[in-house]
Amino acid sequence: MVAPISLFSVNAILILDHDGSRIVARYFSAPHPPSGPNQQTSYPGSNPYPNPKDQKTFEKGLVEKTAKQTSDIILFDNRTVVFKTESDVMLYVIGSSEENEVLLYNALLALRDSLNILLKNTRNSTDKRTIYENYDLVSLAIDEIVDDGIILETDPVVVSTRVSRPPAQDAAAMRNIDLSEQGLLNAWEFGKQKLGERLRQGL
Repeated sequence: MVAPISLFSVNAILILDHDGSRIVARYFSAPHPPSGPNQQTSYPGSNPYPNPKDQKTFEKGLVEKTAKQTSDIILFDNRTVVFKTESDVMLYVIGSSEENEVLLYNALLALRDSLNILLKNTRNSTDKRTIYENYDLVSLAIDEIVDDGIILETDPVVVSTRVSRPPAQDAAAMRNIDLSEQGLLNAWEFGKQKLGERLRQGL
């Protein structure tokens, strides 16, 4: 029987150090699981590692397996794994065994190149320390590339632009915001006044 067509393609995105310790880990389940009482946990696209213990075991085994590899694509634990080594970290994109390796590899390259663009102004490298210091940018970049296991964007320039700049429609409004101490005090007083008015109207 042919599996139903789905945009869901990524089971996990991982950034691990060479010891197998987790830096960033995102596991995904298909956003629309099939209905029915007996398919709630083991349907195609379900998260194969639902609890942290299983995830840590998988991650340790994955690092041990990929440390000896010369290629960028392997089959591990019945999953297609594409990976790249950057400085002292390893980037992984994981999909099902039937998933298109080229699609997963493009998502991996988008992640690597986006991080290189976003983090070049900090220490000019994608290493463990830099990722910890810029965890917000790394998380946003992953969210821009993959959402609920569906690959949304593979152009690193577009991803880094979305992560590092406010949306264009908000840019004009943000220029007029006064973020000085006096501006924040004015905003506080304005909010307090409006809240008082609302409370008086409600009583």
